[in-house]
Amino acid sequence: QVQLVESGGGLVQPGGSLRLSCAASGGAVSLNTMGWYRQAPGKQRELVARITNSGTTTYADSVKGRFTISRDNAKNTVYLQLNSLKPEDTAVYSCSLTTYVWRQYWGQGTQVTVSS
Repeated sequence: QVQLVESGGGLVQPGGSLRLSCAASGGAVSLNTMGWYRQAPGKQRELVARITNSGTTTYADSVKGRFTISRDNAKNTVYLQLNSLKPEDTAVYSCSLTTYVWRQYWGQGTQVTVSS
């Protein structure tokens, strides 16, 4: 069974940085599409960043130039580097794994709060 465990969230001041981790088991991050999503209170979940099995990355316009998705295949872990954080980045960030048959798995999420 695929399990995804996020970590690295926390409270940070505007302009600060965080690195989120998504440790996967039961599935290889190198063979599937991995994504980071976020959901703020009262809002729908939105795609933040995605990396395919071939290494192609995509980002939401709101985070381009600030966030970076990457993976460590040896550790079977996907990362999201969040730089130049803004209050509007505050949300629960969740990791996902999507298989070749389009089945999607989710982690429980990690809270990111950007506030002074």
